[in-house]
This record gives sequence, structure tokens and C-alpha cells, in this order.
Amino acid sequence: MLPAIINRNLLVLHITVVVWGITGILGNLISIGAIDLVWYRVLIAAASLLVYFVATRRSVLVTRDRLVRFVLTGGLVGLHWILFFESIKVSTVSVALVCLSAVTLFTAMFEPIIYKRRVSKMEIVTGLVVIVGIWLIFKFESQYVKGILFGLLAALTACFFAIINSKLVKKSEPSIISFYEMVGAFFWISLYLLISGGFAEMKPVSARDFAYLLLLGTVCTSGAYVAAVSVMKEISAFRVALASNLEPIYGVVLAFAFFGQAEVMSTGFYVGALLILGAVFLHPVIRMRIDRRKALKTELPLHP
Repeated sequence: MLPAIINRNLLVLHITVVVWGITGILGNLISIGAIDLVWYRVLIAAASLLVYFVATRRSVLVTRDRLVRFVLTGGLVGLHWILFFESIKVSTVSVALVCLSAVTLFTAMFEPIIYKRRVSKMEIVTGLVVIVGIWLIFKFESQYVKGILFGLLAALTACFFAIINSKLVKKSEPSIISFYEMVGAFFWISLYLLISGGFAEMKPVSARDFAYLLLLGTVCTSGAYVAAVSVMKEISAFRVALASNLEPIYGVVLAFAFFGQAEVMSTGFYVGALLILGAVFLHPVIRMRIDRRKALKTELPLHP
């Protein structure tokens, strides 16, 4: 019975990762600007999560201190999505997704500083491989410099809110964190639009864009998040991390299927992408083996 449950959850997990990969496709299909797009996305995601809480009769009450932290982190999440979709708008889905994979590099750089621990050799090697991959993409796809920069900035902001969330999740439920971060993102983007006069410049959303936004906000954001959290109860964190690293691969394949020649890049781009994705994918595998070896060493009995 248990293997069947795990296999079902693995299938759900991979479907969820594919759904995340569709996010980039929708970002390209939706015709409105990145800031307006994210404003609608977080509004729909927050509303659908609230419906989920009401339907499951779960309380969303939190302390004032946690509320402030969630809302502030939500601003970082909103900024991340704006940068990601802007990267798609000025380049291609493939460029944005591959650059977003650099989050592993930035996490390896900043997590030891924040947690005040030593940087491992494996993280240094992974970082160097990712840097070489990024350099190749810059070299062979120079026409997409803005898209590459926005994609890397999106990866940097993703690194920071992931590190923050790794602390927040120890004291609060992931679904509650997600809900208030969506609310926070909506608040900060609304404040920016209000100050900058962006609301006055907002154009009416077409029926086609609205349908894509509903899909993005519900299925690809709140729905995928709830599904991912539910399978984590039965699947190890390692398997979840490994499957999540497939998102750029699924996304690039889907982008080529949807947009064809518009997503075809130079050979140099694919070599750089392969280096980045290979480093990102192998990172948790090598790390798990190193941790196992350390655990075995500590468990070995001492001989006189």
C-alpha cells in the first residue's frame, strides 16, 4: 500500500513541476506588462487560497510579528515574479528559465553568510560550473542581455526569499506563509502602482488574457502549491528537490512545443544551459551522498 501511495505522490509531484514550467509559457502568452501581470496573479492566488482555507475550515490568524514578516517577504516574492516575467517579455521563455536556475549559485553564495557557516567545496564547484554556463549564455546570446540580467536578478531575489522562508516554515504552516506572502506582494505592488500612477495607465484585460491569468493564479500558483505541500508528507525532501530541479527542463521543452522557432537558440546557449542544469540537478545527489558518508563515519564504532 505504501509504495503505491508514494508512486501516486511522485506522479502528482512531477505533474506539479510541469505545471510550474507552464508559468513561463503563460507569461509569454499574456499580453499585459510584467507588473500588471504579477498584480493580477497574486490577487487571484490570494483569493483562491482564501477560498481553500474557508472550504477546509482552517484559521488564517497569525501574530502581528509574523504578519509583518510575511508581508515584507511577500514584497520580495512579488519583485521576483516581476523580474522573471520581464525577462520573458524582453527575451524568451528558455532564457528566463535557464537564468532562473542560477538560484542554486546564489544560494550557495549567500546561505553560508546568513547562517554563518563554512562554504563547502561542493558548493564552490557547483557555483563555478554555473558561472561558466552563464558566461556562455552571455557570450552567444548577447541580443538578450536585458533578459539574461532580469533572469539573474529574478534568481537572486528567489534565493533570498527561499532562505527567509526556510526560517519562517519552522514556526508556521507553509500554506499560511504562502497566503500572506501573496497578500504582501499584492499590497506592495498596489502601493507602487498607486504612487507611480500605474493604476490610471492600466488597460482593460482581454478575455483571452483574463483566462490565462485565472489559470496562472489558480492552477499554476495556489493549486500547484497546495498539491506540492500535500505530497511532501509522504515523499522525502531530497526527492522533492530533485523533481523541482526539472522545472527549467520541462519549461524549455514546453516553450519549444508552444513557440517553435522563436525558442531556438545557438549551440553555445545549449552548452551553457546544459552546464547550469547539470550542476543544479546533480547538486542534491552529490550532497546526499556526502551526508551519507559523514553519517556512516559518525556511526562507526571506535576500535581500541
